[in-house]
Amino acid sequence: MKVVSVFLLAVTFTCLLPPDCLSQNRASVNSTLVAALEKKVQHLQSNADRKPPDSTPTEFSEAEINAYFASGNIDLPDGVQSVALQEQPGIVIGTSRIDFDQLKAGKNSYNPLLSVFSGVHDVIVTAHAYGAHGQGFVHVDSVSIDGVEVPQFVLEIFVQKYLKPKYPDVGIDSRFALPVRVDAATVGLHKVTVIQQ
Repeated sequence: MKVVSVFLLAVTFTCLLPPDCLSQNRASVNSTLVAALEKKVQHLQSNADRKPPDSTPTEFSEAEINAYFASGNIDLPDGVQSVALQEQPGIVIGTSRIDFDQLKAGKNSYNPLLSVFSGVHDVIVTAHAYGAHGQGFVHVDSVSIDGVEVPQFVLEIFVQKYLKPKYPDVGIDSRFALPVRVDAATVGLHKVTVIQQ
């Protein structure tokens, strides 16, 4: 799942784990943290093949996640220039620099409410996120662009017009299957912990 605003949140559960999100790009951005995250991802992938898998929790630190984003090892959607995540208990705060014109790929709207979604801006998304019974859940609480909060109904219009056609499972509320037999995912203070079953 590669989306824009919701992607910044859901990626904690989805893009760190499945092998198709891992590219072969290597960067010199804190290679120790990147290697630590990759080792944990490889463990989860091999553990998923065990019967039953080891249910010992695997913990991804905020520093590892952000080093991985900075390394270029994740193919971000067109228009998403940078990503940083901050985890608090039950909450993920995603900060990104987004070129909305590139993201929208030439699709324009005559709706003046959507004019805020043009040009290059700093975006902050705050959401509640967790995983339970093999499902990931993300609820977007707020989105701000250059420090100005976007009204929820305007955000819903943007999601319907620009994100849903490309990413049908994305919304203000998103639910998705967790990969590699991850049964539960918990967002803690500066970390995400996953358990396989």
